[in-house]
Amino acid sequence: MTDQIMAAAAGLTALLALLLAAVALRARGRAAGALAEARAETAVLRERLDALELRSAPAPRPEPVDQEFVITRLGEPEPAAPAPTVEGRLFADLVLRESVVQAASLAHGVRRALAPEVRNRIRFEMRREVKLARKRRRAELREAKRAWQTREGTAA
Repeated sequence: MTDQIMAAAAGLTALLALLLAAVALRARGRAAGALAEARAETAVLRERLDALELRSAPAPRPEPVDQEFVITRLGEPEPAAPAPTVEGRLFADLVLRESVVQAASLAHGVRRALAPEVRNRIRFEMRREVKLARKRRRAELREAKRAWQTREGTAA
């Protein structure tokens, strides 16, 4: 029975693999056709652009005559300047420096946190907190005993 199930599962897996391969080949063929069509359209457009460039020769500009300048963009914001760019070497240098600074500051913080003075101060604070917690628990225990004794005394 399990041999039949295994054979059926293997057959289904093989059939599924064949179907997936057929779908992949079909999609690849469509993509190749679309690429060829796009390349043909690009070639046609390039030819049209070359023809337009040949037809439109730059016209000679007349000599400028003394003209008055007219301000046409009064009140409009100035066009935004392009964002500054950073060369690859400079960018790598900046990133490296920032990483080194961060690593150094982390090392300094860890060194200070592990200093003997800091550890002693932490130990002192922890002991103080433990003592205060014990005092509070004892006081709560005493108060609970008193409350229980008063309830027992009034109930009897």
